[in-house]
Amino acid sequence: MKKEEPQPVVVQSVAQQHQVIGIRKPKHPLVSIFRFDEVPKAVIEQKVKFISHLYQITLKKGCPCKVKYGQTPYDFDEGIMSFFAPKQIQIIEPGDWQPQSGWALLIHPDFIRNFPLHQKIREYGYFGYELNEALILSEDEEKTIENILNQIKKEISLPIDNFSQDITIANLDLLLSYCNRYYNRQFIVRKPINNSLLQKAELILTTYFENSANVKGLPTTTFLASQLNLSPKYLSDCLKKQYGQTAQQFIHEKLIEYAKDILASTELSVNEIAYQLGFEFPQSFSKLFKSKAKQTPLEYRQSFN
Repeated sequence: MKKEEPQPVVVQSVAQQHQVIGIRKPKHPLVSIFRFDEVPKAVIEQKVKFISHLYQITLKKGCPCKVKYGQTPYDFDEGIMSFFAPKQIQIIEPGDWQPQSGWALLIHPDFIRNFPLHQKIREYGYFGYELNEALILSEDEEKTIENILNQIKKEISLPIDNFSQDITIANLDLLLSYCNRYYNRQFIVRKPINNSLLQKAELILTTYFENSANVKGLPTTTFLASQLNLSPKYLSDCLKKQYGQTAQQFIHEKLIEYAKDILASTELSVNEIAYQLGFEFPQSFSKLFKSKAKQTPLEYRQSFN
């Protein structure tokens, strides 16, 4: 008999999140920060699914585990950071580890709604990354992050006045800017791994195009990311930082390269090639080809005669 999936625990407020994890009520109704050593240790006996309506940022230290970067596991002694946007599903499995120490920051969207940060936070791709794409901090980076977290904790512990929200949001903005810088650093440091990722992505797309009998539409960013065990946002950000292309641009480039090979080495019509590559309408293929190659498919083929 198939085991039923657990009903998700839906968290609507900061106070409810505190109640769920068993810690005292927050001092501020819309933003909270606490240490993991304040959270009662719990034995997870069955899968728990959470859907939180809050932004959540965690800095975990002393994790008895390995973290994967893409498909490559890493041991680490420093902290790791994870980011969750509102309404993302989080799943805790039986036996999942609990960090020995670290921080969790909870932000209700209403706290930043009338500030530029409300739009800016949506532009940070790392809020859409998977857990295995966490930000791995160096010792110095960890100290910088903890200093800012301490400032936030201190500010929200004070009585609320006319400056409280502005100061807290300024610190949140600073925190996220540093995280963005550190993720850029991580993309650079992991460049050899990203090169391997690029090779795998190219192979996946080549295989996809070669198996024309099984092609159902054009390959998407979601498809490519799933084949690489990455989130679509992380894949696009990785390609953008390293190669100046989004995932969609990368897919289009490989598609055009493959189309050029077919045009140069076969007598298939442009329509046949378009259908083989997964286009529903041949004119869409011709339009994309011309935008990338600066000539039509037929003009490209004729250049070989």
